[in-house]
Amino acid sequence: MSGYVGVAIFAGLILAFGVVSLGAAALLRPFRPNAAKLGNYECGTEPIGSAWVQFPVGFYLVALMFIVFDTLAVFLIPWALVLRSLGPGGFWAMALFVGIIGLGWAYAYREGILEWK
Repeated sequence: MSGYVGVAIFAGLILAFGVVSLGAAALLRPFRPNAAKLGNYECGTEPIGSAWVQFPVGFYLVALMFIVFDTLAVFLIPWALVLRSLGPGGFWAMALFVGIIGLGWAYAYREGILEWK
């Protein structure tokens, strides 16, 4: 239990730093509202229409595929570094994992998610 005291102290210091920093910024910042600062900003142009725009579902599907491949990279690189110490069981466990990820990729390819329209 005593090993967690340092972690608790460090977490408390992090929390205190965040609260004190935000509080000091709120007290010390200049407050000069005007119409230009309170308006929407879109890359230097005047905004047209509502801010609630429906994006094509392709953006979200590409993001999900990125998460799948990112997950593969996050687990594959450390596994490659310790492969010799894991033995054959570690190899086959990762082969199963890559196979499952491959099934997800094959499904996405078959559904046309990877084709940019």
